[in-house]
Amino acid sequence: MKRTPFHKILIANRGEVALRIMRTARRLGYGVVAVYSDADREALHVREADQAIRIGEALPAHSYLRIEAIIAAAKASGADAVHPGYGFLAENEDFARACRDAGLVFIGPSPEAIKAMGNKAGAKDIMRAAGVPCVPGYQGVDQGEGAMFAEAERIGFPVMIKAVAGGGGRGMRLVTDAAMFLDTLRSARSEAQGAFGDPTVILERAIADPRHIEIQVFGDRHGNAIHLGERDCSVQRRHQKLIEEAPSPAVTPELRARMGAVAVAAIKSISYEGAGTLEFLLDKSGEFYFMEMNTRLQVEHPVTEAITGLDLVELQLRVAGGEPLGLRQEDIQFSGHAIEVRLCSEDAGHDFMPQSGRMALWQMRQGIRVEHALESGSEISPFYDSMIAKLISHGESRDQARRQLIHGLEQTAAFGVTTNQGFLIDCLRHPVFAGGEATTAFIGEHRDELLAGTKDPSSEAALAALLLYVTDRNAPPWRNGRTLAVAFPLPVRLELDHGSYDLEVVRERDGGYLASLGGNAHRFEIDDLGSDTIRFRSNDVMETAKFLRNDDRLYFLHRGVTIAVRDLTLAAPATAAATGGDGKVRAAMNGRVVAVLVKPGDKVAAGQPVMTLEAMKMEHVHTAGIAGTIAAVDVAEGEQVTTGKIVVEIEVAAAT
Repeated sequence: MKRTPFHKILIANRGEVALRIMRTARRLGYGVVAVYSDADREALHVREADQAIRIGEALPAHSYLRIEAIIAAAKASGADAVHPGYGFLAENEDFARACRDAGLVFIGPSPEAIKAMGNKAGAKDIMRAAGVPCVPGYQGVDQGEGAMFAEAERIGFPVMIKAVAGGGGRGMRLVTDAAMFLDTLRSARSEAQGAFGDPTVILERAIADPRHIEIQVFGDRHGNAIHLGERDCSVQRRHQKLIEEAPSPAVTPELRARMGAVAVAAIKSISYEGAGTLEFLLDKSGEFYFMEMNTRLQVEHPVTEAITGLDLVELQLRVAGGEPLGLRQEDIQFSGHAIEVRLCSEDAGHDFMPQSGRMALWQMRQGIRVEHALESGSEISPFYDSMIAKLISHGESRDQARRQLIHGLEQTAAFGVTTNQGFLIDCLRHPVFAGGEATTAFIGEHRDELLAGTKDPSSEAALAALLLYVTDRNAPPWRNGRTLAVAFPLPVRLELDHGSYDLEVVRERDGGYLASLGGNAHRFEIDDLGSDTIRFRSNDVMETAKFLRNDDRLYFLHRGVTIAVRDLTLAAPATAAATGGDGKVRAAMNGRVVAVLVKPGDKVAAGQPVMTLEAMKMEHVHTAGIAGTIAAVDVAEGEQVTTGKIVVEIEVAAAT
């Protein structure tokens, strides 16, 4: 077999993906080259590389998709191999072929294998031929609305619509009844076209409350193929994974052997080389069905590394160089349990709306694995996926791994951008997840419980008021002990978790502080006050909170929850503009306008969709705040907008 040695690797990806690959490549003695868009000019992966080459400007998200620019960057840097990472071009057959034609080693499967498995419809045909059970559905060439509707009725509702060319939940929709099918089909096609340049979709029967199980496989050019066990990826929102674990609490050794054998037979049938993942749905009876194959390394591969002791990037590099895997199936041993969570810059309480901005403070707990490309001051761009870090724990038992991960999240300070940190903690603590019973319906069924938040918001408001009081630059410096100074109550008005609170804070003569909210009074004693940490006692309980004060903004981490506070004490009263009640629809985030749904003169009702914005790989519909007539449309399709920009203006309907 021909060997394909290489010495320098260009990584055609960004952020934590690039840093993860660099770590292993450097350990094995390879040089590493990064590429970057203008949005990533100062990014950590750029600074960490041996060389970094600019590949794009205007639309940074598209820069990493420019095949010619990446090939040219590899040539200019002297790299002789390209690693595509986990996304962007990782499953693009044209990119793999372009690397091969340019004499570069592509660290991934062949273009032929990517083409065969990258199309969901074609992949199912290959899997059926290999004896792999598949979800019943339709993957025909007739994409007409009439034909698709007829096939959906034949399959029976509920059905899943899936983009044939993509993944990551984009272009995927669940349709529960016939009445909503055509509108949902159009929406899925629009998102698929925007994300993958291909509006083609397939239909699948929706299996009730399944588990999402994937099998990690590896093959080499010597005909060897193995599997590395399964991962359970059932906890999802918007069909995108949030929590992954290995092994699955629902998979027995016998089922693992069956699923693994099927997966290995499938990749052998196409002479697959490199890392890949076969994704299955596992129903309540224990039957499993093939969904798709990802011809790349997965975001969640660290949990497999944790329980096998293998470095999967190292295996990728060895296979790409022409070496045999050097592992037999019987060599693979599993140890303990691993769980990964995806920390995302999103607002879980507002339909997981992506958030961008500046990470004012980033501090992690030592002792668990964290994959990230963050530092204090990092800009969270609206152009890329909302995942900003992964936290991975490994324990002797599942419950030990779960507890360690909760503790790690509780001690992670991510100030400045709203994240799903608290939501992840609540998921891990929920008795259904703790009991190993979570299916893909977990978040949908328990959403209200998971988003319930604190049972006593007044205590958080009181602590926020105390911190605002003692960190005010005009306040007298804190000193421990009694005071002889005459104390007067000071009013504090603050915004906390999308609600406002009016409090009074006073320092008592014994040195304690009293924060009053309505009829509730919260008493605090401060043991120590540092530049970023406070140790205090309340109700005879001593606690610590980390905080950051930034003008009228205060962030603090208390009991594992990051709380953002705005000091409104001296602010002007809020206006109708905040809710769109002034007739102006404002962009909820930085993003690209993908659809303008109204034109001047149109009559609209309150809540009617008027514009669709794409941010962080997801589409977000903006609606009218009031009923009236469209007076102006201030954006055009394809335009990039910033948070708060007025996109549509509505003239209020005249009273009758």
